[in-house]
Amino acid sequence: MVTKKHLSRRTFLHGLGASIALPYLDAMSPAFAAPAPPATRVAFVYTANGIIMNDWTPTETGSGFAFSKTLKPIEAFRDQTTVISGLAHKNGEALGDGPGDHARAGASWLTGAHPKKTQGADIRNGQSIDQVVAQQIGQTTPLPSLEVGLQDVRMVGGCDSGYSCAYSNTISWSSPTTPLPYENNPRRVFERLFGDGETTDPDARAVQLRQNRSLLDFVLEDTQRLAPILGASDRRKLSDYLDSVREVERRIQNLEQREAEELPSLDRPEGIPPSFEDHVKIMSDLIAIAFQADLTRVVTFMYSREGGNRTYPSIGVPDAHHGLSHHQNDPLRMARLQQIDQHHVDMLAYFLGRLNDSKDEIGSLLDQSLVLYGSSISDSNRHTHDNLPTILVGGGSGGFKGGQHVRVEEKTPMTNLLLSVAEGLGVSLEQFGDSTSHLSELSELS
Repeated sequence: MVTKKHLSRRTFLHGLGASIALPYLDAMSPAFAAPAPPATRVAFVYTANGIIMNDWTPTETGSGFAFSKTLKPIEAFRDQTTVISGLAHKNGEALGDGPGDHARAGASWLTGAHPKKTQGADIRNGQSIDQVVAQQIGQTTPLPSLEVGLQDVRMVGGCDSGYSCAYSNTISWSSPTTPLPYENNPRRVFERLFGDGETTDPDARAVQLRQNRSLLDFVLEDTQRLAPILGASDRRKLSDYLDSVREVERRIQNLEQREAEELPSLDRPEGIPPSFEDHVKIMSDLIAIAFQADLTRVVTFMYSREGGNRTYPSIGVPDAHHGLSHHQNDPLRMARLQQIDQHHVDMLAYFLGRLNDSKDEIGSLLDQSLVLYGSSISDSNRHTHDNLPTILVGGGSGGFKGGQHVRVEEKTPMTNLLLSVAEGLGVSLEQFGDSTSHLSELSELS
């Protein structure tokens, strides 16, 4: 039924400092109005310390390729997946600077720049593509970009052979001299998205947490006020969305309680799950909700930082990740590193599934998104920066065709892909980093 009622896309539900943005509802489209162009989201997901490339790279190219052992977990998303082989980051190499491949890998992945070798305050890299994109497509959202990760992070001191920790511990740079640290605490990400009351006083925040009341309880009155002007379909969408946000917060609260029971809290930030799997899933859920409510359209997500030594007991790998990456071609160590590689892709499959199951005004969020996943080191034992492990998943609002394994000319700059991704997001650039052109092979698939 056509009515003159129109609900603004910027409508929020408010209460006691909480702000819950709404997903797209039918009532947000004015009667007879032309549909707005679809909003494309982008997530850059990074895995560090290199890959066992023989188990990553599909044997065949083209549309008939078989998913490799490591990539098998994302086979369900075949039609939206492009595997790209042959890309390189020349600026990740030493270029006369000696050791420090891990720092250069993290610094160059989204910048295409060669970082200045220093442990002091005079760091210098390049602006990352996520921030270039955010300046164009992120200015109409509450958060132009969101940076999240899963490990502890520091921006000062040295972390790799004379390189600042800033180079290893983030992939996002707002300028050549300004690294953007990520947030690894799900509670703080939730509060950044939805608010945390009217005060930042630590004691007041602690009291609020102990009350164990959902922020959503504060907006139920607004929901009831809004419901009468919505149709049945919109009421279902709103109910499902609020249930999803509530479930994520409930899980954060449960994880906080479990952490308090199982681990000493003195030296651990509140809200960080004890297991990698819980951590990556709750962050994935938060990103999906942020995309669905159009709170942000640009995200960087670091599964691991360069040189990180996380262990993975849940999959039977007690060894430290970075230590395993120096496997010296030992079959047992290589097999354990491959387990980590595949486990990370399995977590990526969870994230893709959340995007696929979430909807906007056009359809699946995955259809309206691009997810770039990979690393800036290929062979971890030799610290090589060519033939980088790279996959692109998502429909890009109809701009990209998946279901392909593309092998580009050897040593093709990774920045050529970043240039093409930016163009697919509506950001036109003549050059980025050390790019030589757009990635023509990708253009042929669009």
